Amino acid sequence: MSPILAPFTLGDLTLKNRVVMAPLTRSRSSTEGVPPDFAVDYYAQRANAGLIISEATNISPQAVGYAYTPGIWSDAQVEAWKPVTAGVHANGGLIFLQLWHTGRISHPDVQPDGQLPVAPSALKPEGTAFTESGMQPHVTPRALETDEIPGIVEDYRRAAENAKRAGFDGVEIHSANNYLLEQFVRDSTNHRTDQYGGSIENRLRFPLAVVKAVTEVWGGGHRVGIRLSPATTEPGKTPLDSDPKATFGAYVEALNAFGLLYVHTIEGVTQQTRDVPDSVDFGQIRERFQGAYIGNNQYTLELAEKDLAEGRADLFSFGRPYIANPDLVQRLKTGAPLAEAPKSYWYGGGANGYSDWPGMNGPVAIKR
Repeated sequence: MSPILAPFTLGDLTLKNRVVMAPLTRSRSSTEGVPPDFAVDYYAQRANAGLIISEATNISPQAVGYAYTPGIWSDAQVEAWKPVTAGVHANGGLIFLQLWHTGRISHPDVQPDGQLPVAPSALKPEGTAFTESGMQPHVTPRALETDEIPGIVEDYRRAAENAKRAGFDGVEIHSANNYLLEQFVRDSTNHRTDQYGGSIENRLRFPLAVVKAVTEVWGGGHRVGIRLSPATTEPGKTPLDSDPKATFGAYVEALNAFGLLYVHTIEGVTQQTRDVPDSVDFGQIRERFQGAYIGNNQYTLELAEKDLAEGRADLFSFGRPYIANPDLVQRLKTGAPLAEAPKSYWYGGGANGYSDWPGMNGPVAIKR
């Protein structure tokens, strides 16, 4: 059997395999950010993964950047997540919740009272935002006031508490894909002159405060991971940091103080390529980080086996293959072909194209 499909011990968790289901935004929640009933089927069907990381989940109304994405700030949201975690557990799986604040990658149409999105600096991203009325051009965000930032840290803390109440096995802090935390980390999107901008130390101040708050909720870092993406320019056609090796090297060194369970790294440009410039070094992140390393972006079983053999990563996350292949691990084990999900099914809609994909042998049976 492939070593990727053999059991793996991750901290105090025993995983069935080294396959991780990556976070996948699917935009099936209500306008109030409440996950649908059929999310139970969707996640439980995919409990064959060693670890599931939920779709990115907004920590507050201000965090929302896309229509119909779930939240974890309200009691209704927590109650809707409870049967999801129970369904994954009933089928022998483990699931972490990804904590999300989109920052400038948003639009007034999805913000409370039509307000401007917030960001470290008033820099407009390129591209469009997905709203209830369709795609809308991004706008120039409002730069956060210095005294607003501690309140967002508390939003993360409350979200982490709610994730625990909802029955998740842990949480992943989304500090990738050019959303709010990474907007503070990169000097291309952080032009601040207060204690949250300028030097690398200052640019890391807010993200590290978030990590501190979240790990305090979970009694340490043993059930907390973090996602990084030093090489991706998406969304927003966002320029890379001027010195990714220095910035992300310092970030990883600082993260080690919190004893995080893993770092989950997007290796390349999301949905586009694994090619990266010489200024980015994933090996440095792997070498400096003291926890486990999850590799992500266009992995195949063969590439995962190669990277494992060469010591490049401990676990491997698969995103799009999990959309149309709820029994992905079994398909990898048997060498069966993978189904492809048309892009029209990726975002928005109901159960169709979401929780109704069959396995190799028909509907995927789940325990309830």
